[in-house]
Amino acid sequence: MIENQILVDNLIRNALDEDLGAGDITTDAIIAPEAKGKAVLETREEIVLAGLPVFTRTFELLSSNMNIENHYKDGQIVPAGEKICHLSGSLSAILKAERTGLNFIQRMSGIATLTREYVDRAGTEKVKVMDTRKTVPGLRFFDKYAVRMGGGFNHRFGLYDGILIKDNHISAAGSITEAVKLVKKNAPHNIMIEVEVEDLAGVKEAIKAGTDKILLDNMSHDDIRKAVQLAAGRVMVEVSGGISLENISEIARTGADLISVGALTHSARAVDLSLEVIA
Repeated sequence: MIENQILVDNLIRNALDEDLGAGDITTDAIIAPEAKGKAVLETREEIVLAGLPVFTRTFELLSSNMNIENHYKDGQIVPAGEKICHLSGSLSAILKAERTGLNFIQRMSGIATLTREYVDRAGTEKVKVMDTRKTVPGLRFFDKYAVRMGGGFNHRFGLYDGILIKDNHISAAGSITEAVKLVKKNAPHNIMIEVEVEDLAGVKEAIKAGTDKILLDNMSHDDIRKAVQLAAGRVMVEVSGGISLENISEIARTGADLISVGALTHSARAVDLSLEVIA
C-alpha cells in the first residue's frame, strides 16, 4: 500500500468531489441505491502497473462494503488483455467512482511504464534515472510514486527538501561561488548542495566552491564526459535537459551518476485500461 494514507484519501476525495459535485444524476436516475454489481479492470496493452491501491481506494471511499480481488501488484508488468482486479458491491458506487479511479491508475501506470522504458534503455544500474518537479500540480505524490514503481528514483519532492542552485539564483547572487557561499551560511548544513551549470567553466567553479553535486544542463555528450573527469569522484554528476529514449544509453555511458528526465511525469501517456461491469 502507498504510504501516507491520509494524504492519499484527501487527494482521492478532492477528485471525487470534482467529478460528482452535487451527485451523479445519470446513475441516480437509473440505478437503485441497493443494487449490487461486479466489474473487472482490464488492460488493453502491456503496462507497468502503478496506482492500483489508489484505484481501489477510490471505490472504497464511496462504499465501505466494496469487495476487491487484486490479481497484480504495483511495479509488476501486466500483459495486454489481463484482468488486473475484480470489484463487487454497490453498483452505484462502482459507476460513480469509475472515471476518477481510471484517471488515477491510467496516468500512474503510464508514468511507470515510460519510466521502465527509460531505465531499460539506460542499460546500466550504475546510473540512476530520476524524475523532476515537472508534475501535475497537486498530484506530485502520486506522480513520483509511479516513477519508483517503474524502477526510477525521485529527485527532490519540493523546494523544501533539497538545495538546487539554478541559473536565476546564480544571477541574483552574482556568481556560482557567491551563491554557494550564501547557501552554506544560511541554509541547513545537513542538506547536500547541488549547482546547475551550463559549461565546463561552471563545473570548475562549482567544484572549487565546494558543492556536493553538479547538474549539467543541456551540455554536449563530449562536455559531459569532460565534466565527469573534472569531478573525479569528488562530487556527484547529474545530467539533465534534452534526454530522450534515443540518447539516454549514450549519456549513461559517459560516467554520470544521475540522469533526470522531466518527460517521465510531464509527457507520459495514459495507458489503455477499461473497467467493465460484468453483473
